[in-house]
Amino acid sequence: MTAPSISFEFFPPKTPEGAEKLRTVRQKLYACKPEFCSVTYGAGGSTQKGTFDTVQEILQEGMEAASHFSCVGATQASVREQLETLRQMGVKRLVALRGDLPSGHGLGGEFMHASDLVSFIRVETGDYFHIEVAAYPEVHPQARSPEADLRALKAKVDAGANGVITQYFFNADAYFRLVDDAATLGVSAPIVPGIMPITSSSQLIRFSDACGAEIPRWIRLRLQSYGDDVDSIKAFGHEVVADLCERLVEGGAPALHFYTMNQATPTLALCERLGLNVAEPAVA
Repeated sequence: MTAPSISFEFFPPKTPEGAEKLRTVRQKLYACKPEFCSVTYGAGGSTQKGTFDTVQEILQEGMEAASHFSCVGATQASVREQLETLRQMGVKRLVALRGDLPSGHGLGGEFMHASDLVSFIRVETGDYFHIEVAAYPEVHPQARSPEADLRALKAKVDAGANGVITQYFFNADAYFRLVDDAATLGVSAPIVPGIMPITSSSQLIRFSDACGAEIPRWIRLRLQSYGDDVDSIKAFGHEVVADLCERLVEGGAPALHFYTMNQATPTLALCERLGLNVAEPAVA
């Protein structure tokens, strides 16, 4: 099996201690030679400063960084200003999203869909940014239908997206079906599967219920059967996700995008299983 190219996602830490921990995590994960590292954006852009600060650190550490960029509640003027800030920072990759609504707020703003944001970025900046967009192998929870969800994906790519990163999933067939259906619609951009390591059953169930990702019944029951046996949960989770990654790569997935949850060990173990060149990072 040929080792895939990979990328990592982090979220902006909320405390100085969290920021220091994330610096250590990143140095460990850089040994896997990621293509880029992305940093998430809070609902309504609530973590913008933390996101941009973390992106700046990653760039200073010599890695390519992608800033998440959401448009809920945004205006053309605010997006234009943020794009200029990112250009001045040296950012050349974006993950363009509609974004989550802040609690208690309506949609608002001048952008209704992520495709509107992608189109605006292209008009404003041409081909300067490499733009990734999101896709949902198990259908976006707010989509009217699977067909409507596919049309939304095609609209984002037609608007100028270079690539696609999926929500995490545990059913490889759902990913392969998405790739086939998108190709039938004429979507030619690479669709990279998002990978979520399993380290905690309660955390995984909470996240999955919130974002609409399905945990297959056999996985959910096995996790529940382990109770508070953290070691068994992590060992089982590693085998499940490693097998998923191997099947995806063998089936032609162009790369893997890991949702690290700002932890190094689970993702490092998966990279080692996949035969990536994991070496001890040099001490600064």
